[in-house]
Amino acid sequence: MSNYKTNNCGELRISDSGKTVRLSGWIQKIRNLGGMTFIDLRDEEGITQIVVENNSNSEDMLKDLTTETCIMVDGKVVERASKNEKMPTGEIEVVASNITILGKCKNVLPFETTSENLNNVREDLRLEYRFLELRNEHLHKNIILRSNIIKTLRNKMDELGFIEVQTPILANSSPEGARDYLVPSRLHPGEFYALPQAPQQFKQLLMVSGFSKYYQIAPCFRDEDPRADRAPGEFYQLDFEMSFADQEDVFAVIEEVIPEVFEKFTNFKVDKAPFIRIPYKEAMEKYGIDKPDLRNPLIICDVTKVFENTEFNAFKGKTVKAIAVEMKEDLPRKFFDNMSEFAVSNLDAKGLAWVKVDGEKNLNGGISKFINDSQKEEILSITGAKENYALFFIADEFVKAQKIAGGVRIELGNRLDLLEKDVYRFCFIVDFPMYELSDEGTIDFNHNPFSMPQGGIEALNTKDPLEILAYQYDLVCNGYEMASGAVRNHDPELMVKAFEIAGYKREDVEERFGALFNAFQYGTPPHAGAAPGLDRMVMLIAGEENLRQVIAFPKNKKARDLLMRAPSKVTEEQLKDVHIKLDIKE
Repeated sequence: MSNYKTNNCGELRISDSGKTVRLSGWIQKIRNLGGMTFIDLRDEEGITQIVVENNSNSEDMLKDLTTETCIMVDGKVVERASKNEKMPTGEIEVVASNITILGKCKNVLPFETTSENLNNVREDLRLEYRFLELRNEHLHKNIILRSNIIKTLRNKMDELGFIEVQTPILANSSPEGARDYLVPSRLHPGEFYALPQAPQQFKQLLMVSGFSKYYQIAPCFRDEDPRADRAPGEFYQLDFEMSFADQEDVFAVIEEVIPEVFEKFTNFKVDKAPFIRIPYKEAMEKYGIDKPDLRNPLIICDVTKVFENTEFNAFKGKTVKAIAVEMKEDLPRKFFDNMSEFAVSNLDAKGLAWVKVDGEKNLNGGISKFINDSQKEEILSITGAKENYALFFIADEFVKAQKIAGGVRIELGNRLDLLEKDVYRFCFIVDFPMYELSDEGTIDFNHNPFSMPQGGIEALNTKDPLEILAYQYDLVCNGYEMASGAVRNHDPELMVKAFEIAGYKREDVEERFGALFNAFQYGTPPHAGAAPGLDRMVMLIAGEENLRQVIAFPKNKKARDLLMRAPSKVTEEQLKDVHIKLDIKE
């Protein structure tokens, strides 16, 4: 194989007995049993037991050997007297004739790399020594899995006729929902590149350029507050775009590519095409979130009209949502109290009301005394609740009530273990609003600003902006947004009008998106695309709950790279080169 090995540490078998071999790897374990010393030698392919017979030569061979030292072993393969059926190489061992240290390791490790649960080690320490943590078999396999998934995605996209094109990293600033990472220019004082939040404009320009189907494994950079389901600072996506395509064409590609990848790398049940389509408004009403986990059977019901004339102050004048839960066993009062505490402390709810349904379809416990017979009948009819059910009520202003109900639904599903097991449930969320109100009360884009509004220019000219829907869509899997995309706005005048509604002037559009605006004057085909998130895809397939477990060199929760110590201060000379003077207030 090479000067350092004739075989890897996972391939020798009983049929190799008698062979002289050379292996190289890391010492996973050393055991001195008096008459002989045993070494577990590990490389990426597996582990082989090495035997050093304690004699006059063994002292030199064993000198300076510690766990995680990198060594080369020459020796003969023999049958093991005490076999280990749990190891692929458990029927043999290699009797060492010579050991060469290739890379010495310090005697004291910051943590044991072979530990089955490295989560017990402080994360910042693990990230500081990420090169050691990556030796852990579980984490190491995740990174190999990631590589194999990327390979499969590329092969599938090639098979479907897409071509891979790399787009620039040093680009221009573009509103994509987060702050840009800026790169100062040395050659052009006072001017900056921006790292792309997505290859949005470039892939649309490729469609204008006459390319039919484009894709790339694209790095994206967003300076935003860390989120549980997104790696801070940078992430990767399978970015693709097609000309002469509409929403259904994009769905067809996703439905062919994504299930095939999941089926190849997992044993779980995977939803087949076509995936369920759920309008955004329906998703918010039924699930309280635009990325619903369909493994959770609970549905949110609106019971606002039932309490229209209520004298119960907590519900008076509020939007009221209800969630009916079948109780497999009678839930104790403590369960309801804990759920209420969760809603108040984690979801900013004012409280969480509840009742139980007994055998006579009577309501008891909680707020049952505030619900009359007429209201009871309506509630049971709307929610489908019956004997041995519990009902949870959320009351607040409309948007907040939806959000809180969504959080309660998720928590109930988890606490009561209601989620369907060993399955990936996919759905498309469609018909997103084109616009939304910002925190300042102004009209802003809800999703991708380059999307085509449903109804075209007439809708932009005649409808309330908050009523306009867009050809925008997300792919959702088990409660995670897996992909986002849209049919693109390819008409320059329609593009100007769409941005004007969001507060941009025509000059702003021509200046900030000059290349795209200009290109649209030269025969632009209709086009559409999407971008499945690679990191989340690998995380779901690997069965992880933390994105950092599937990224080779991740940043911590504060967007710091503790291994490379970035971000870091630079010299005054470096700042002068790019014409920057710091004004930092302590």
